[in-house]
Amino acid sequence: MQILVINGSPKREKSDTFQITRAFLDGMNEVSQNDIKIINAIDKNIEYCSGCFSCMRNGGECIHKDDMRGILEEILQSNLLIWSYPLYCYGMPAPLKALLDRTLPLSSMAMHKVGDRYEHVAQADFSHLRYLMICGCGFPNSEHNFEPAAAQFKLCFPNNHTMITVPESPMFNAPEAQVVTAPRLELIKRAGKEYAESGTVSKEMLKEINTPMIPKEQYAKIVNGTVK
Repeated sequence: MQILVINGSPKREKSDTFQITRAFLDGMNEVSQNDIKIINAIDKNIEYCSGCFSCMRNGGECIHKDDMRGILEEILQSNLLIWSYPLYCYGMPAPLKALLDRTLPLSSMAMHKVGDRYEHVAQADFSHLRYLMICGCGFPNSEHNFEPAAAQFKLCFPNNHTMITVPESPMFNAPEAQVVTAPRLELIKRAGKEYAESGTVSKEMLKEINTPMIPKEQYAKIVNGTVK
């Protein structure tokens, strides 16, 4: 399988969230070896979308001549697109949001009705693509944190999507927390294996992954104890 990982963290592979992504990919590779490419959004030259809609009127040609053309080609050549990022202000980090905005050339100005809403007609065939969001946050609770990011992801990728959200994710880069993070990464690895085998992750497993690793009050106390 061709897998494209778009890493939205400015910390690149040192990201707390990327530890989750790596474990998931390890699980997938236990089923079969995949061709995995990682793009760090922070390292790419991506201009902001100017909203001129030129790309939607002229067959996908953007006015900006930057790295986005190659990224779009990578996306279309992939079977699975993984968006890996930490939660920033309840959404994506800015470099990743800029990249998402610039996927506009994949759509045309024309609209059609799909279910109970209207969508832009595609200018490229990406029906073969599956989408996975892996998102971590520094708060101990999942509720009232991940909802905006999840809503955006569902609207952008209404079909073939899976979302993994993990609270208390800074613990994955804390060696002293391995007693609780190692079992959680093993669970996420199992989720990757399940996804590779069935194309989905069970609701039960997603709920377990989404559960705080230590009690919320204890986590908040630890975090507050490191504040100077």
